[in-house]
Amino acid sequence: MNGIFKPLFSLLLLALAACQPALNWRESRSDASPLSALLPCKPDRATREVPMAGQTVTLDMLGCDAAGATFAISHTQLSDPMQAGPALAGWRTAVLANIRAAEVVETPFALPGSLGLPQAVRLRMQGQRTDGRAVSAQAVWFAYVNRGAVDVFHAVVYADHPDETVVNTFFDGLRLP
Repeated sequence: MNGIFKPLFSLLLLALAACQPALNWRESRSDASPLSALLPCKPDRATREVPMAGQTVTLDMLGCDAAGATFAISHTQLSDPMQAGPALAGWRTAVLANIRAAEVVETPFALPGSLGLPQAVRLRMQGQRTDGRAVSAQAVWFAYVNRGAVDVFHAVVYADHPDETVVNTFFDGLRLP
């Protein structure tokens, strides 16, 4: 490459890299769930077995990291719709304990199409990461009746300094059929 073009080409590549958005919102969904979601990055997918509502269930997860925040959605299906409320309450308790949450602010969360359960909530909290560093988190829990069973969901954003606009875009992007 000609001597003058090499530095110009390098500058062009740097300029193009700088134009890439930190948040690249895209619709995502899991094959195991009826929920669609807007995530700001390409999600990783995983499953694992966890105890919930007196049984072992397969937890289906989507998550990614972007702009200094972690975005995650977890889902499982319970065969007994009567277990939805207790499952959401237990899940909430487990998350609060896991991050040693303090300064918790709770509000109702009503996603269109979801069950109107008192355990369907949105929390804003301060806590600690596993390495002891401080973290802010905002999370929601909700349930949806699906062909006689019930799907239960948890969506969360963890960040050192959460951007309310970004967090709201994430939660507003959750959609049930």
